[in-house]
Amino acid sequence: MSAASVDTAESIRERVDALYREASRSIFATPIRRLGDFDLAEEAMHDAFRTALEQWPQSGEPSNPKAWLISVGRFKAIDRIRRQARFHTLEDMLRTVAAPEDDAAVGQGEHIEDDLLRLIFTCCHPALPPDAQVALTLREVCGLTTEKIAHAFLVPLPTLAQRIVRAKVKIRDARIPYQVPAPADLPDRLENVLRVVYLVFNEGYAASSGATLTRPDLSREAIQLGRVLVRLLPDPEALGLLTLMLLQESRRAARTSPTGDLILLGDQNRSL
Repeated sequence: MSAASVDTAESIRERVDALYREASRSIFATPIRRLGDFDLAEEAMHDAFRTALEQWPQSGEPSNPKAWLISVGRFKAIDRIRRQARFHTLEDMLRTVAAPEDDAAVGQGEHIEDDLLRLIFTCCHPALPPDAQVALTLREVCGLTTEKIAHAFLVPLPTLAQRIVRAKVKIRDARIPYQVPAPADLPDRLENVLRVVYLVFNEGYAASSGATLTRPDLSREAIQLGRVLVRLLPDPEALGLLTLMLLQESRRAARTSPTGDLILLGDQNRSL
């Protein structure tokens, strides 16, 4: 392989890695809508990114990479369904996944954002236990690994994994709709979503257990969720929560000493 080819392959890998970090969860949200199966959608998304690593060095990055990844993921999901044949309504599932859809339009952004908002409300559905809502949101919307979530909340890994599995089963068996609530139901449901985001932030702001007083990683995830909600659903309550989190986060560097001890508000260094 020539040096130019190596450079191209490396730049493509960096681009795919960047796409995965920045957009994998929003891309993941679209197959969820079509498949109704978290695990199958996750597999389809990873298959699509893997295919990009294999094909883009030769064919080049497509003009609309998100649409390309969504389209490839759809076909990969069809292949998996046919191979596994594990659905009672296989033909119905195949028709749903293979239904014609303008993948280019989906990849432009608006539809992807709609799907991401649906995913957030699904993970925070009131039919799920509160601890499952938090775990599922961190896993499926934020993309944190099960291991990281278990470590953050000091929960045994098998316990946390079962919590997520049970939540997914509940969504499937109870046929919890993958949708944003109707306007009349939105205030109550949005309150549930905002509570989950707040719980994640609060655990990061003042850890309930563990060796450190704060968990910056959780606070960052909560703030990112808050930004997503404000962008997709500019409700005053969502904006208020984001503002509160940003205000409190701005004091993080001044709240603890170099040895990790808590510094009271009156003694904090304002320049920080």
